[in-house]
Amino acid sequence: MKLYNHKSLLQIFILFVFLSQNILAQKVINISAHTDNDLFLLLTEEGMDVKRYDTPAQTIEEAAKGSGVIITATGYPDRPTVITKELYDLAARKHLRLYVEFVNEYPGIQIAKDLYTGKLERGVISSKFFLPLQPMSLLALNDCHIYKAEVKNPYISFAKVAGYDVAQYGLSDTEVFPLLFKEKNTMIAMSCLSNFKTARYAPNASWKSVWEHILSWVTNRKDISLTKWESDPQPSYAENAILPEDARTTSIRKGAGWLYNGRFLIHPSWKERALEIQGDGLMPVGPPVPLDALVGNGSDGVLEGHASTIYYDGTEQYRYWLRNDVQGEVAFLLASAGSLLNNDKYDETSEHLMDYMFYEANFRQGPRANKDSASYGLLGWSATHPYVFYNDDNARSLLGVIGASAYLKNERWNKFVVECILANLRISSKQGFQGGRLEEPQILENGWKFYGERDYVNPHPHFESWMWACYLWLYNKTGYKPLLEKAKTAIRITMEAYPDKWGWTNGIQQERARMILPLAWLVRVEDTPEHRAWLDTVVQEVLKNQVACGAIREELGSSATGMFGGAKSNKDYGLHEAPLIAKNGDPVADMLYTCNFGFFALNEAAHATGNPQYKEAVDKLSDFLIRIQVKSDKHKDLDGAWMRAFDYNRWDYWASNADAGWGAWSTLTGWIQSWIVGTQTLVEKNQSYWDITHDINVSQEMQDAMWMVE
Repeated sequence: MKLYNHKSLLQIFILFVFLSQNILAQKVINISAHTDNDLFLLLTEEGMDVKRYDTPAQTIEEAAKGSGVIITATGYPDRPTVITKELYDLAARKHLRLYVEFVNEYPGIQIAKDLYTGKLERGVISSKFFLPLQPMSLLALNDCHIYKAEVKNPYISFAKVAGYDVAQYGLSDTEVFPLLFKEKNTMIAMSCLSNFKTARYAPNASWKSVWEHILSWVTNRKDISLTKWESDPQPSYAENAILPEDARTTSIRKGAGWLYNGRFLIHPSWKERALEIQGDGLMPVGPPVPLDALVGNGSDGVLEGHASTIYYDGTEQYRYWLRNDVQGEVAFLLASAGSLLNNDKYDETSEHLMDYMFYEANFRQGPRANKDSASYGLLGWSATHPYVFYNDDNARSLLGVIGASAYLKNERWNKFVVECILANLRISSKQGFQGGRLEEPQILENGWKFYGERDYVNPHPHFESWMWACYLWLYNKTGYKPLLEKAKTAIRITMEAYPDKWGWTNGIQQERARMILPLAWLVRVEDTPEHRAWLDTVVQEVLKNQVACGAIREELGSSATGMFGGAKSNKDYGLHEAPLIAKNGDPVADMLYTCNFGFFALNEAAHATGNPQYKEAVDKLSDFLIRIQVKSDKHKDLDGAWMRAFDYNRWDYWASNADAGWGAWSTLTGWIQSWIVGTQTLVEKNQSYWDITHDINVSQEMQDAMWMVE
């Protein structure tokens, strides 16, 4: 047996103590942070050994040798984090692994003193440090305030780049700032990364991975796994969760209540402020309506919803624009929910919105109310642009009013409905098309017959098809043949043009979704094998892209016919309307253009044909929409909403945010919320819109308005 002398034993003991202390030190995380800091709360929830201090100096001075130190941005975004050279030197002597953020000074590194606030920029993984997150993977940092540093080879860069989940054009042709890099024993973030939950950084799984890697480096451990990571807002249910029996009713209740919780209904006490923010309508966005603001009753209109701009505190920008279509659509939402839930307040608000749009607002005033005017009966686009007409916006507004009238059993708006449909009919071409946009000065100058006698085709369902549905609806009530003839002619031309000659706006999928409704109602009025075949052609194309969870995947069409394709370069990102995807196959559903309208139309198709495949698709889509409805304890103005984008693979609100007006995190009281809630009500009652509006009687109103088309 080998004998050890006392000196050897002492050396072994000292080494054991040193190694033990070093291991213990590595397990401790020393952090300078406020008590409500997201990272500090997460580490505490994870059960980690965390020592919190109020200042960077305290943290570095008290930290044990060899331990990990995190200095968060306690003054963000108003004040940079201040760490002296002496503290950096002390950290080096103590062999601390130091993470600091939002500093504008570091020895030996040139950092600009002026703070830059990002707009369209995103984080770009720029190294293999975060594997399995691949280089060029994208991260969203909302309202990112950053100091520019002169650094090569950062771990994460900050730049305006195009792409869905990766920077598809790399980091060329764009200004690049270092966001996160390592210098000696210090990892430096030039912004605040530790407010990931508050500022709603996305996508969630990617940020979780980023922080697992940072924490593993800080603690010199490879086993850091965050099991308590949570986000707010989040989907109402997991992808595979069993839905409660009352899930749809609950979704409808939350979807209607969102309008009030978000204070989107203008109240007289803050109407002036809303109109001031609306301005000329070119940039009608501003901070959220204050939480203590009173909620209107519909008499002064309803706002659009959220813009896709999230502030560093997690609040989201509002759109204060008053649009005609939104008023009618929200009236439908509230009347449908009111019918199901027996809620008189919803019914009254619905009535007030329709009175507002037809009597109080300027949508149907001036020339539009003058019987001698060529624009008589048309509904103006918005309060700021009443002289602009999109026949699609007119169609959705009218369908909203018709549906609301049926639920309320109140038809006093029939006159306006009939006159608006005929006003659109008479300015559509001989083939039944109007085009994307018409303006009142030209209509008044040319006269309505000029437009009605044109030879013009525009196989672009987003702009055209729902007005054809209105023609078919009114034809079914009155038997007025020109309504059927123009609808059938336009539908035939459009179906013969599919797919190569179809125009598309933000994707071909939305065009298919929009086309289903007039095809379903054409089967209602003329149930022929050809009409059923047309309907089935489009439905099957949509269902090819319905995935297992019920979502409808977005798809781009031919670049030759697309109106707003993906960004063609990094510079192009965010300059115009854009799709949520970069390429076909990206796992994204769009609630603004496709799933919302497709849901309503597929339900009509299922009832029109009795096809069980269509009904199954409706039910799957219904469940998907219930699951992804926003749940938020912190943001009551989001709780119960649907955001535009959803990545069904990540099960997260994520997509390209390139759209200049309606990005990934936008909401819309009209287009999105109304058609989803309204259709969920129909599905819950096992009804179709066609059937619930069957008994509306417009005979007298049609007779009174026939002079318009003579």
